[in-house]
Amino acid sequence: MKTSVFDYDLPEELIAQVPSPTRSESRLLVLDRSNGSVSHRGFSDLTDLIPAGDLLVVNRSKVVPARLFTIPEKGRSAFEIFFIEDLGMGRFKAMVRPGKKFRPGDVRNLPGGIIAKVIETCEDGLRVMQIDGCNDILSIFRKFGEMPLPPYITSRESPPERYQTVFAREEGSVAAPTAGLHFDEALLNQLKEKGVIVREVVLHVGLGTFKPIETDEIEDHKMHAERFTIEKNLAESFAKVRTHGGKIWACGTTAVRSLESGIDGDGNLITGWRETRCFLKPGHVFRAVDRLVTNFHLPRSTLLVLVAAFAGLSRVLAAYREAVARRYRFFSFGDAMLIL
Repeated sequence: MKTSVFDYDLPEELIAQVPSPTRSESRLLVLDRSNGSVSHRGFSDLTDLIPAGDLLVVNRSKVVPARLFTIPEKGRSAFEIFFIEDLGMGRFKAMVRPGKKFRPGDVRNLPGGIIAKVIETCEDGLRVMQIDGCNDILSIFRKFGEMPLPPYITSRESPPERYQTVFAREEGSVAAPTAGLHFDEALLNQLKEKGVIVREVVLHVGLGTFKPIETDEIEDHKMHAERFTIEKNLAESFAKVRTHGGKIWACGTTAVRSLESGIDGDGNLITGWRETRCFLKPGHVFRAVDRLVTNFHLPRSTLLVLVAAFAGLSRVLAAYREAVARRYRFFSFGDAMLIL
């Protein structure tokens, strides 16, 4: 399929720069993929929309303060190091800027008297860097790094915790699983009290979430690998809900990719840590996910392609046009969409 068909017009003023004052007060566009009908609700209406006995799957990955700046050299500005992956043994993979300042052998001074050495330039342009005497790379970014807000968010008004979900516990993502930003503790408790089963996956969001589709055909786009895990309690709940005829609700595209990557030929979820490079495109038969809670995604993005695979491209684009007409807020800090 041509990448150009996943484009749409969006007025710049509809790109949300700050989150809603209260997480669960976001608007919710509901798309019924069986007939293309659209209705307009509030996000807290999920308590009415998700039946008791169904399974809601959320991603508990936590965003690393992944953007770190070097100590400026005399007469020069600071250089940027953007954490991508902890490789262990004091090594990590990073996106750097400007690239010409990070050649193998170069040494860069970081805050706190820390020294990082460039070990290797990868084929994709990322750098492997070494910090001697440090077994916890994340502690450096946690102490000195900045939250990696997407480039279309230029405001710095919102506190860093608003770019974390309330269930975020396991560090490793370089971007938030943004569909989860709409949940607060009160809403989660209401769902659980109703009888909705809430379980977690961990998928650490990687560089691929920032990488646009640059090829003319979506089939030529290469996904970066992302690590994910499915735990025993999720696999057991999944099997039980399926047996009783309940539905599986995925909160966000990361949960979708985890579940669709983790299901085996018999319809069971495989437990343990794995890697996925899956790119869910129109034509994919969804075997693990029945319902999707998501945000409004960037044009020509792999996330929009996934949503189109789930609900149909024409219906998704029609729903997006409706959202634009009704002044919904788009992207990470924007409103939400539910696909039934």
